[in-house]
Amino acid sequence: MTPACLGPLIGFALITCGTPGPNNMLLTAAGANLGVRKSLPLLVSVVTGLNLIILATALGLGVLITSRPALASTLKAAGSLYLLWLALKLSRAGVPGERSVSEMPRWHQAALAQLLNPKGWFMALSAVGGFTQPSPLYWPSAMSILAVFWLSGILTGAFWLLFGASVRRFLQTPDAWRRFNLTMGILTAACIAMVWA
Repeated sequence: MTPACLGPLIGFALITCGTPGPNNMLLTAAGANLGVRKSLPLLVSVVTGLNLIILATALGLGVLITSRPALASTLKAAGSLYLLWLALKLSRAGVPGERSVSEMPRWHQAALAQLLNPKGWFMALSAVGGFTQPSPLYWPSAMSILAVFWLSGILTGAFWLLFGASVRRFLQTPDAWRRFNLTMGILTAACIAMVWA
């Protein structure tokens, strides 16, 4: 990939990975509820799941989705249900040290759920459609996209984890924790508007 293309790709990846969305709400809640160290597997699984979507898009799945309106609508509906499920899990996370913290999604749930993440599909379709180069440079450019999104996802995801962990010190009572987790759940559910915009 040429330096002229690499700069815009890095900017696009940082913006799309770093802005609020379901994954970043999940990582913020995990950082607050579980701490940074215990949330690292969740971060890696989210970034890996997103990169698998980008790879599948590069392999041709993106063309199939965009060429079939019924399939795109099904993905939107499934994505909306995923966001509601995630919002429910986050809002019921409870207080660290209580049994209800087990409501936080596990790393394998977060990785598999990326298949239904509408923001992830938008990022993948836009990245592959906008930054791959014609053959014979198609696969080298696709691999560059994967590498840039991997690093951007880790960096921006770590920021959201640290943000959540820093919020933790302000949550001194069970009621404060419940309000925080409910807020994270509501913000995640609000991401459904992105699906249908």
